[in-house]
Amino acid sequence: MAESFSQIKNVAVSGSIHKVGFADAASELITTLRKHGISVHIESKVYSFLKKNVPDVLAECSELEEKSLLGMDLVLSLGGDGTFLKTSQFVGALEIPILGINLGHLGFLVDISGDEISSAIETVLAEGFITERRSLLLMQPVGECTDPGKCTALNEIAVLKTDSSSMIKVHAYVNGEFLCTYRADGLIVSTPTGSTAYAMSVGASILDPESQDIILAPVSPHTLNQRPIIIPDDKLIELEIEGRSSNCIVSLDGRSYRCPIGSKISIRKAPFSVLVAWRKGHTYFHTLRTKLMWGQVQ
Repeated sequence: MAESFSQIKNVAVSGSIHKVGFADAASELITTLRKHGISVHIESKVYSFLKKNVPDVLAECSELEEKSLLGMDLVLSLGGDGTFLKTSQFVGALEIPILGINLGHLGFLVDISGDEISSAIETVLAEGFITERRSLLLMQPVGECTDPGKCTALNEIAVLKTDSSSMIKVHAYVNGEFLCTYRADGLIVSTPTGSTAYAMSVGASILDPESQDIILAPVSPHTLNQRPIIIPDDKLIELEIEGRSSNCIVSLDGRSYRCPIGSKISIRKAPFSVLVAWRKGHTYFHTLRTKLMWGQVQ
């Protein structure tokens, strides 16, 4: 269920400095916020970039470290879906709402387009915003992913073969009960949010983000009788990896780590959520229709 927020005093700005037009977009965003007396705090790498390229816009703004996010009413993510995923890692377990501004392509997780920054932010400041609570997956530290704070994913956790190896075998267990052995190029464990990401590309169903479910979807399975399956998100998923090479790849929202073959990977729903912020009036089905051209005749 959507939650509504109206008090906005302290805003953090994060983003991808490599996006075309980032400096101009960030300048427009910060100028609009400051015009309304909002206290603006800027992520360190973004602050350094703006200080070098458009230093005047930083007047009365402060540089933001991760530990300084406490007290923020809203985090603005300037980039695209990939940037939004990185921003969710930056926010971590604090559950501060994140509002996305799109400088990329599809922008399924972001609400504001790059050509409407000033007007959209004016609307948010005047009317407030709503949020959707999105579930995350939590993986136990394994292989090169040794930091528990980095072992979460908003979209999916994927176990994949290395580029040069043959297929892998993934023995999957749900709450300790053997499910099956996937003989495939990999296996995707996806949240409802991730059902429109990697999981969709391998034929999994699209889930409403409020669904309390997890998708298991094989990547290029070597048999025709293995299809994506949806299970409740209160289940513990354990994966045992078998293969001819010494390592496989574990990808968490695109952040890739090597993991030794023979490892057991445990995945469960994280105890905290990501709050995705939208302008009032947003609906998920509207996003499906406009972003994915859902149901339109080609």
